[in-house]
Amino acid sequence: MRMGKIRTPYFRIVITDSRKARNGLSIEEIGRYVPGQEPSIIEVNSERALYWLGVGAQPSEAVEALLKVTGDWQKFKGLPGTEGTLRFAAPKPAKSVAYEAAVKAAAAEPAEGATTLKKKAQEKLAAKSAPVVEEAVVEAPVAEAVAEEAVVEAPVAEAVVEETPAVEAVAEEAPVAETSAE
Repeated sequence: MRMGKIRTPYFRIVITDSRKARNGLSIEEIGRYVPGQEPSIIEVNSERALYWLGVGAQPSEAVEALLKVTGDWQKFKGLPGTEGTLRFAAPKPAKSVAYEAAVKAAAAEPAEGATTLKKKAQEKLAAKSAPVVEEAVVEAPVAEAVAEEAVVEAPVAEAVVEETPAVEAVAEEAPVAETSAE
């Protein structure tokens, strides 16, 4: 019997009349199968499965495959391998254990603190600035050309600087509106 949402199914292993619909009236539920997890969950009531197989119930191909995994089919047929090949998921640690580990990790502070990071940052900056100095020394003609362009642009920069005090002087001359709270 298929149950669940779209793309997340789970199945109930049921005993039903073959003439009934897949999700129709069932006689008994003997297990469940959840394929969406790793490893898949397969739970079968072995005692009831063996009883129904003994009285003549014919499993579908899918249920027969599940019974082979759990070992119930081998028990019924008298074949070796009755332990089955069913895998079990590792038990999950309690949430309290994970919480305590997180608290311990947060409480543990580094021995040198943030100064270690500053030292590393300073070393990186020193390493980056050293090659730049070497390039400037090697490329002296290019540096002179850049300096000549800076001299050409200098008067433009001075003109901008001269305009700035004039704007400040106009702002000082403007009357300030006063309001009274009478």
